Amino acid sequence: MEFDRAVVSGATGVVGTALVSELLKSGRDVLALVREGSPRNTRLPSDPHLTVCECSLEHLGEFRNPSDKPWDVFFHLGWTGTKGQDRYNPYIHMRNVEYALDACALAKRLGCGQFIGTGSQAEYGRSNEKLTPDTKENPENAYGIAKLCAGQMTREYCRQIGLQHIWTRILSVYGPNDGEKTLVTSLVRALLRGERPRTTPGEQIWDLLYSADAAEALMLAAGNGRDGRIYMIASGQERTLRDQIGEIRDAVAPGREIGFGEMEYAERQVMYLAADISRTEEELGWHPRTSLAQGAALVAEAMKRSGEV
Repeated sequence: MEFDRAVVSGATGVVGTALVSELLKSGRDVLALVREGSPRNTRLPSDPHLTVCECSLEHLGEFRNPSDKPWDVFFHLGWTGTKGQDRYNPYIHMRNVEYALDACALAKRLGCGQFIGTGSQAEYGRSNEKLTPDTKENPENAYGIAKLCAGQMTREYCRQIGLQHIWTRILSVYGPNDGEKTLVTSLVRALLRGERPRTTPGEQIWDLLYSADAAEALMLAAGNGRDGRIYMIASGQERTLRDQIGEIRDAVAPGREIGFGEMEYAERQVMYLAADISRTEEELGWHPRTSLAQGAALVAEAMKRSGEV
């Protein structure tokens, strides 16, 4: 579907900021819904095509269109309880499912014809196989259970209220504005500060994707995606984290020593995380464009510009 005006909830996260940026670059009008009083709201640019409105997830049901024109597509990225022990809290994530349904209702009120939801690899739990849209789901925590439920519930609700529904499942995305303790962010920061990063042995085989590439996939899902479909968003290139950490080091601080094996694996460590992105490539016309070395360099540049290091 062709679209000119897009709504983005969760617009200040690593994928949200990248999506807003890519939408603006494409000349589209954007309505960004952000949490009231969040310091992260300053991450969004000043742009005549961008309208920023404070509206936390619990207030989606009350929000009204600030424009005299309808919007075309609603990208729902907003989600709470994504870190630490909150990922295991069923009460937090039951509310997230309700917020996702509220987002569908809001999309309808704003005049949108399409709802794009963002799921996660957590919907599958741990797997030793490449993840596909048809892989059997087996979530192991409240976060994954709720993401799976949100995808199913919003699909049914969108059918009832006459919205096209597309669900994406995003693997490990990194980029500017990511969480401080995430792998790439913490590694790049340590390297820029001249520190010796400590890591696990790095035997995990993972797929890492740069945020701008993930944003482009979401945009193409809105433009080319099929109603009712699930699309995997990943690089399609899995390697050991040891190799990938080495590539990041070479891009940011060549020759710096890495303390491999100086950290223990986390409880329920995901040792294999990869996806088959063939449907995403074939139906959306999308291909990842940013190498890990390029992405790590861009993260480093963003940190320097912000004065973080």
